[in-house]
Amino acid sequence: MNRKPLLITMGDPAGIGPEIIAKAFRDAPAELAGCVVVGDVATLRRAAGLTGAPMPLAVAWLDALADWPTLPPRCIGVLQKCELPTPVPYGQVNALAGKAAADCIVWAARAVLAGEAAALVTAPIHKEALAATAYAGFPGHTELLQAEAAAFLGKELKDLPVRMMLANDELKTVLVSIHLSLREAIEAVTLDNVLQTLRITHAAVGAGLGRPPRIAVAGLNPHAGEGGLFGREEQTIIGPAIAAARDQGLDVSGPFSPDTVFMRARNAPGKPGEFDVVVAMYHDQGLIPVKYLGVEQGVNVTLGLSLVRTSPDHGTAFDIAGTGQADPASLIAAIRMARQLAG
Repeated sequence: MNRKPLLITMGDPAGIGPEIIAKAFRDAPAELAGCVVVGDVATLRRAAGLTGAPMPLAVAWLDALADWPTLPPRCIGVLQKCELPTPVPYGQVNALAGKAAADCIVWAARAVLAGEAAALVTAPIHKEALAATAYAGFPGHTELLQAEAAAFLGKELKDLPVRMMLANDELKTVLVSIHLSLREAIEAVTLDNVLQTLRITHAAVGAGLGRPPRIAVAGLNPHAGEGGLFGREEQTIIGPAIAAARDQGLDVSGPFSPDTVFMRARNAPGKPGEFDVVVAMYHDQGLIPVKYLGVEQGVNVTLGLSLVRTSPDHGTAFDIAGTGQADPASLIAAIRMARQLAG
């Protein structure tokens, strides 16, 4: 990745983020070469003790990001960019933990935006812990990173729209809306929102593929409205947005029945998918198919930012934090995808 490091934020220190980072260094040292953790050194050292590795993983304090090439193999380099007097208890909502996680995200995002690092991979944070801090105005990673990117570019938030993509090796889906109630999500299906999603998807997915992506669009209603019998949004909103996207040169098809389009797009062994990505109208419509194929390989990607950001497709897992049971597979997949997207 043009010899720039990839940054991994530690996530909420009370959750499994530090543990899966340590296990990723244990299980995939070649893929973790060139990765630097932005977090708390003592917390990462505690997490390294959970890996069960026959030889303990070394955790090194880096004074500066420029020092990363001096790290030996299998050594976790950590930039101390948060304040924690001691490692916080596992599995408990803690404002200190929420602030430490957010401070690391902000520092890392600014480093990537400034061109000092190639990409950003974020370990899971706890929304309740974040809400107990000065960052309470940000529901999660996406909004916080959107604000940082907009500020860096000197733009208003409304002028830097972002979208969520969940992806694995078999299926990619992009959402028109993210964390809204179902009623609000239906109201968010507007011509402008759908068209904007198609444009963002075309640019971001196309950059990763190196060619224009084949985009399928799911309808909102059963059977994509069945010609208006089960709803008219496909005729009055989604169809016109697709037509406008085609007029702009995008390779877009649909709207298709939501209960079959994901199967058509799935890139199964020996059976390539008809499409590169599916645009779904709301959260559960798009995420259930990807997660059903395996949460351990799912990667959350924020599209529309002026930086590459990926994340594992799971939360902080407070119920198993500190037990040594956490699986690093999704984090490793997120690191792999971040490298692909960063070029």
